[in-house]
Amino acid sequence: MDAMLQNKELSLVQKLGKLLQDHNGIDVLAMDMRPLDFWTDFFVITTVTSSTHMEGMERHIKEFVKENKLEILYRSSRPNKNSMPNLSEQDLTEIGPDEWRLLDLGGIVIHLMTSKSRSFYELERLWSSAPLVSIEAGHSSKSS
Repeated sequence: MDAMLQNKELSLVQKLGKLLQDHNGIDVLAMDMRPLDFWTDFFVITTVTSSTHMEGMERHIKEFVKENKLEILYRSSRPNKNSMPNLSEQDLTEIGPDEWRLLDLGGIVIHLMTSKSRSFYELERLWSSAPLVSIEAGHSSKSS
C-alpha cells in the first residue's frame, strides 16, 4: 500500500474514533494492526452502554461510510471464527447478539462492545503488541 493511501486510511481511523467519541462511545481506542501482519490494518474499539446506543452508533458509522464513499463488507452481531480467528468457538458463544457488533470496512474493523463483552474478550490485551493510534488528530461533524 502506498504512503498516500496509508495516510488516507489513518485519517479515516482518526475520524471514526472521533465520531465514536462525539456520540458517547466509552474508552474509544484505535489499534494499528499492520505491524502484526494481520487480516486487517486497523481496529477501532469502543464500549456502548446499551443495545439502543449500539444501534445509534451503527447508524452514525453507516452515515460516515456513505459520506466517505466506503463500504461495509461484513457486519456481524456475533463475531465468528472467520472474523476473529484468535478466539475459540467457546469464547465466541459466550456473548449474545446485543453485546458485540463488528463492522468490517476492509482495512478498518470497528468493534462496538458492551462493557461485559469488552472485559470478557479483552481485545486490547489479546493484541497488545499493536501500536495505538491517536484519534485526537481526527475530526468529525457531529450531526445530532
